[in-house]
Amino acid sequence: MTNSADRVAIVTGGSGAIGSVSATRLAADGLAVVVHYAGGRGRADEVVAAIRADGGRAVAAGGDVADETEMADVFDVAERAFGGVDVLVHTAGIMPLAPIAQMDLDTFDRVQRINVRGTFVVDQLAARRLRAGGAIINLSTSITRLQAPTYGAYAASKGAVEALSLILARELRGRDITVNAVAPGPTATPLFFEGKSQELIDRLAAANPMERLGTPEDTAEVIAFLAGPARWVNGQVLYVNGGAA
Repeated sequence: MTNSADRVAIVTGGSGAIGSVSATRLAADGLAVVVHYAGGRGRADEVVAAIRADGGRAVAAGGDVADETEMADVFDVAERAFGGVDVLVHTAGIMPLAPIAQMDLDTFDRVQRINVRGTFVVDQLAARRLRAGGAIINLSTSITRLQAPTYGAYAASKGAVEALSLILARELRGRDITVNAVAPGPTATPLFFEGKSQELIDRLAAANPMERLGTPEDTAEVIAFLAGPARWVNGQVLYVNGGAA
């Protein structure tokens, strides 16, 4: 594996809560970072500026994660700016909630397009273009185990993400590239708080033995571990939820 100062990471959804913290955390370890965004260019630029202000290397690049041409361009940006790609951290995704009986099918299709096809697209590019010693880290969710009502479409999409991750790990035999999924529990992000009452937030926070919500930093620490020293962790789903399940 190359020295961390020579390693390059693409963080999809890098303008979001977990993505931006993960990008900053990887940059602190010495990796050059491509901060990907879909619609949040301004926030991605802020993340890049903060990384550079701390002496790190970063650029922003936009694209629809489910569009193979646009995401190939993101990999091209990484190669032009930094010489190659070693790490893919795929945090981009959406989470509309509704009971299965009530969810609009167009919404269901949009969840699967972004969360499942998007993962397939970026993982396929990573499988083709990552250098030896690389790491692919996909974001799943602890909801696949907690089975909370209204999360049916989202959980279905993340179950697919886990299956893709574990199969890709085995398909990359001999390449020295690890593939894992990280599955956070309830995490204090704007996406999590949206539409929830304080009573529900408090109940979810108390559900794990640590009696608090997770933070983006909790997840970013696990991502940094998998991106760097964790070369013997491969083909796994790591649950980052304070012991909720």
